[in-house]
Amino acid sequence: MNLLFSNDRVGDYPESWYAATADPLAPFAPLRGDKVADVCVIGGGYTGLSAALHLAAAGLDVTLLEAHRVGFGASGRNGGQLGSGQRQGQNWLEKRLGMADARRLWELAEDAKKTVHDICRKHGVEAGFRPGVAQANWHKSDMDYTVSSADHLREVYNYDKIEVLDKPGFDTLVGTDVFAGGSVDWGAGHLHPLRYALGLAKAAQQSGAQIHEGSYVTKIRPGKTVTVETGTGRVEASQVILACNGYLGALDRKLAARVMPINNFIVATQPLGGDYSALLARDIAVADSRFVVNYWRMSEDGRLLFGGGESYGYRFPRDIAALVRRPMAEIYPALAKTRIDYAWGGTLAITMNRMPCFARPAPNILSASGYSGHGLAMATLAGRILAQASKGLMGDFDVMSRLPSPAFPGGALMRSPLLALAMTWYGLRDRMGF
Repeated sequence: MNLLFSNDRVGDYPESWYAATADPLAPFAPLRGDKVADVCVIGGGYTGLSAALHLAAAGLDVTLLEAHRVGFGASGRNGGQLGSGQRQGQNWLEKRLGMADARRLWELAEDAKKTVHDICRKHGVEAGFRPGVAQANWHKSDMDYTVSSADHLREVYNYDKIEVLDKPGFDTLVGTDVFAGGSVDWGAGHLHPLRYALGLAKAAQQSGAQIHEGSYVTKIRPGKTVTVETGTGRVEASQVILACNGYLGALDRKLAARVMPINNFIVATQPLGGDYSALLARDIAVADSRFVVNYWRMSEDGRLLFGGGESYGYRFPRDIAALVRRPMAEIYPALAKTRIDYAWGGTLAITMNRMPCFARPAPNILSASGYSGHGLAMATLAGRILAQASKGLMGDFDVMSRLPSPAFPGGALMRSPLLALAMTWYGLRDRMGF
């Protein structure tokens, strides 16, 4: 079964709060017949749209193929957090990669946030950015790590935008007393992810990129010139960028073995009315310290947007609202019976070490994927890096591709069951307070 068609109507965005509050773009026509391009981009999420934008702005002839609609996948469904750093902390990177590469990865992550802001400013993308992402710590050990990490970033990387809060201060900020304390990264923030994706698509089109929706790629034929085939046409291109993330499937099985698709879920409550600052005293986003992360923020119309729960395999659960309501009610018991107006799922991709997978499957084929829940900024940057690499500028691509990216154990048939077993164990640890 194909993930692209397992849970959604062909060509339709899911019924999410994001889709209900974004101004849709007119559909882009499917690919018909044969085309020639300098670069063919496969995938219309943040990575592909950013790559198409940067390539077209540099004067290249770019064709982007998207199976559904631009921003259809995780790019239009995620928690909207524009986070700092890489998915793994700087201590982890320093120990495994050395100080030079760790520092460059921090600089790239800071550049990733700046790239998002620059695109929004230059192209008039109204994504509703708000500063502040909090880390909610369940246990004292989590709090100890937060303090030491903030100190390390300040002392070694000159990053002084993290405010550490003790339990009373954090209780006041997030309107619940279940946490041991936390922090707020004021250099990070949150935005409307689908509006941002649609803004990227509009900017790419206005810069000259040719975008085709409803164009499911069935085959890639490598060679000096790469042929990309759909059911209704084909593109001959000097370079191809694979920007498929959790939807790589059979396009490159070796690469897909290093990137695991998983499903994550979000709900939007009814408008809470009145003074909902009792839930969040500041207009920030929050993520907690559990392995299976919960994350939340307020919407512009006074709803709580709360994400939690994961599943493995193709199908979403039948009752997403019930799945997400459990962790939401654990943190905010007063919302246990609050009406949920929207509940949706999305497929993202993780890697074994939770760091993105940059690869070059062939001399003229490039790929980036597996952002592991940290993709809003990094996928945007990845698109720019892939665009640079397509023009022969390999410096940042080489840094990212040096990250170890092992294949998941078990192969295509067993990796999902093995991951589900491992995640069940981590979920049990979360519930037991380890």
